[in-house]
Amino acid sequence: MTIDHDLAPAAEQVSRLAAGVRENQLDLPTPCAQWSVADLLRHLLELTAAFTAAARKTPFPGDGSGRPAHLPPDWRTRLDAGLDALVDAWRAPAAWAGEAEAGGVTLPADVMGVVALDELFLHGWDLARATGQRFDSDPATVQGCLGFAAAMSEPAEEAGREGLYGPVVPVPSDAPDLDRLLGFAGREPRWISESRPAAGR
Repeated sequence: MTIDHDLAPAAEQVSRLAAGVRENQLDLPTPCAQWSVADLLRHLLELTAAFTAAARKTPFPGDGSGRPAHLPPDWRTRLDAGLDALVDAWRAPAAWAGEAEAGGVTLPADVMGVVALDELFLHGWDLARATGQRFDSDPATVQGCLGFAAAMSEPAEEAGREGLYGPVVPVPSDAPDLDRLLGFAGREPRWISESRPAAGR
């Protein structure tokens, strides 16, 4: 058994970005339609727990909504702990073997691991865009996500991408790999919020 992908670069970036979120940014819009920054952070809390359970092949007690009902006051501490657990869980070779279940969906474990990587990386980009922070494009992570997103953008995969991505956003075929990934994932690579508050809490 082998470890297909290291989730650490994407997780470390999400942790850095979360640490940079100001209280007056929680209500800002994000590239995820209908989601505020607070909604996105709640989703990150939920997905880290769900994909950690998937890697460990243990039941996840969440309600399947994708987000806790409220953003808890200690969300930064919880998210950091969840990200650490997620990385550790997917560093076990056994995590990539057999099948794994998350969100009521069962997939080959190596595919589920890529979905976890994809979720972390893309939602890190969403958070960076929404809050005006730097986003670092790790080449290995981009390549790991790009193949999956491209496959899920084939005409026969419309049903499979339901709830995972929005409609494909056309980008030039010679665009940077990150832009191509974002387009396949239903994101406008040049998205920017028009309602960011001025610096300061």
